[in-house]
Amino acid sequence: MSRAPEEIEVRDDTIRLGQLLKLAGLVDDGAAAREVIAAGEVTVNGEVDTRRGRQVHPGDLVSVGGQEIRVVGPARR
Repeated sequence: MSRAPEEIEVRDDTIRLGQLLKLAGLVDDGAAAREVIAAGEVTVNGEVDTRRGRQVHPGDLVSVGGQEIRVVGPARR
């Protein structure tokens, strides 16, 4: 049985892939984000993406090192 991905809330409509990895705690810093992305270890919606500046949107599923996160927009009040 697979676990549900962790949900990471972002403030805006988009966030850069490298920033998302840092926000989610999947990497320690921008250099580590650059390394895992360039090595092809990150997928967005099931496809490898090697662009650190890739814009990720609410609803997107990002995976790195066996960990999955789903991007969610700000909570509506």
